[in-house]
Amino acid sequence: MTADAPVTVEVETRSHQMFPALSPCDVARIKRFGSVRHFARGECLFRAGERGAGMFLVLDGHVAITQRDGLGRVVPIRSQGPGQFLAEIAQLSGRPALVDGHAEDEVQAVLVPPEQLRALIIAEADLGERLMRAMILRRVALIESGESGPVLIGPPQSAHLLRLQNFLTRNGHPYQVVDATQDADARALLEQYGDAELLVTCPNGSVLADPTESALARCLGMVDSAEHDDLFDVLVVGAGPAGLATAVYAASEGLRVIVLDCRSFGGQAGASARIENYLGFPTGISGGALAGRAFVQAQKFGVEMMIPAQAASMDCSHAETEGELAVRLTDGRRLRARTVVVASGARYRRPEVPRLTEFEGRGIFYWASALEAKLCEKQEVALVGGGNSAGQAAVFLSQHVSKLNLLVRGPSLAATMSRYLIDRIEATPNIELHPHTELIHLHGEPEAGLQGASWRDRRSGDEYRCDARNIFLFIGAVPETDWLQGCGVAVDKHGFVLTGEGARGGFPARPAAALETSVPGVFAVGDVRSGSVKRVGGAIGEGAAVVALIHKHLARAGAVA
Repeated sequence: MTADAPVTVEVETRSHQMFPALSPCDVARIKRFGSVRHFARGECLFRAGERGAGMFLVLDGHVAITQRDGLGRVVPIRSQGPGQFLAEIAQLSGRPALVDGHAEDEVQAVLVPPEQLRALIIAEADLGERLMRAMILRRVALIESGESGPVLIGPPQSAHLLRLQNFLTRNGHPYQVVDATQDADARALLEQYGDAELLVTCPNGSVLADPTESALARCLGMVDSAEHDDLFDVLVVGAGPAGLATAVYAASEGLRVIVLDCRSFGGQAGASARIENYLGFPTGISGGALAGRAFVQAQKFGVEMMIPAQAASMDCSHAETEGELAVRLTDGRRLRARTVVVASGARYRRPEVPRLTEFEGRGIFYWASALEAKLCEKQEVALVGGGNSAGQAAVFLSQHVSKLNLLVRGPSLAATMSRYLIDRIEATPNIELHPHTELIHLHGEPEAGLQGASWRDRRSGDEYRCDARNIFLFIGAVPETDWLQGCGVAVDKHGFVLTGEGARGGFPARPAAALETSVPGVFAVGDVRSGSVKRVGGAIGEGAAVVALIHKHLARAGAVA
C-alpha cells in the first residue's frame, strides 16, 4: 500500500449486527442442524402470538417481516432474503413469535427447531455468537420500537397499567400503550367493557379486562399449561441471581433443569437501577440488564423456564427412600425433581403505616424503575431505607426528581450501605438525608392517589408533612419460605433457610453439605439462605457452588439405587 492510497475503515453498526449477512460456509454449517422447507407466495412462516417452529434460514426467495398489534394495525419491519435468518430470543425456547413472517414469493428455507438451534449455538461457537448477538438485539429493537406485543389501553396514571408495564418490562417483553384519554378508538373500546379500568389486546386478538399478571402471561404464551411430568435433575425455585446462576452452571454441565418464579427473572436485584460494585463491570450495569443476560444464557443451555409460576408446597416424603422431590404449583400442577434448589429470595417488607395497602401502586412503590421515575419527573419524593438497594434507587431517582428525602431510622448510613453509595448520595445536592426518622402517616384518597405523607423524628418527636405524591419503600425483606412448611426444611427464627452445620439434625446427626438443607437433596442459595451476604455477587457465587454439591448428591443417590 502506498502512502497516497486511501484507507477505508468500516465500522460495524448495530444494524449489521442485528441482520448479519451469512457466508456460504455459514449457511452450510447451519444446514447440518435443520431441514429444508418450501413455502408458496403469501404463505405464513410464523405468526405473532403463536408458538414458532424455530429459526428459519432463507435459501431462496424473500420473507416479509411485519409487526401486528391487537388493534389490527400492521407495520412493516424488513424483508429478509437469501443468506439471512429469521429468529429472535423467543425461538431459543419455542415461545410465541412477536412478529409475522410471510413469503413474498416462492421461498426455500432451512428450519432449525429450538433444540437444534441451541445445539448449533453451542457446537459452532463463533457462528453461535453472531446469531445470539443478533437475536438479542432484535428483541431489544422490538422493545424500543413500542409497536410490538400486547396493547395496554387505559388512562396514563392507572395503577393497573403501571403494574402490567412493570411486569412486562421486568420480563423483557415488548408492549404498546394507548392512552384512552387521547385516542378515541381506544376510549370507545374501553367503554364497551363497562367498569374495566384497563384493557389488554394480545397479538392473537384476545381481549382481557383488568387482567392479572398470570392471565396476561397465559395470553402471551409466556407460560404453558403442560403437565411437565418428566423427572428433572434440578428444580430451581426462584429466578433471581442465585437461581439463574444455578440454572446456567447446572445446565451447562448436562443436567436437566427447570426454573420457576412467581413474577419475573432477576428477583429484587432485577429492579436495581445500577449495580456499580459487581466484578467485571467498571462502569456499572443495571440489575435488569444483568438478569436479562443470565436469563438468555440459561435458555441457551436448554433450561426450561416457567415464569410466572408460583410454588405452593413441597413434598419431601420420598426424598430419602426414592430420591425424588415434588413441588406443587398454585395452579395445581406438580413438578418432580431429583434435587430442589430453594432460591426464592425474599419479598419486600411492609412498614407498619396506616392505609399503606390502599396506596400501593398509586404512590407507594417497592422498586424504582424508569417507569416510576417518569411518573415523578421534577417532583419531590421520599424514599425509606438505608441499605444498598435504597442507595441505588436514591441515586437513580435523584436524576429525575426535584428533591429526594431519604428517611432512615438509624443515625446514619454507615452501618448498612456501601461506602461508594454513601459518597454518591453526599455529593448529590437534591438528596436530603433524614436520620432517626420514620414514616407515620399517608394522606389522600386511593382513587386520586397519594397526596402526601408525614414522618417523625424519633429523637425529638417532631412531625413533618411533605406533599410527596410518590414514596419508595426499601426497608428490607422477609424470606419467601411459606411454601416449604410441612416439608421438614429447617429455618432460623426469622424464617431464613438453614444450611450446612446449622441444618444438621436428628440422632445420629445427619451430615449436610455447606449449601444443603436439613432435607437430603434440597439446597438453598441466595437471599433466602440464613447467613448469606445478601449481595448479587455472593448469590451468583452460591449458585455456581451448589452445582458441585448437586452432582455429589446425584452420584450418591445413583450409587444407592
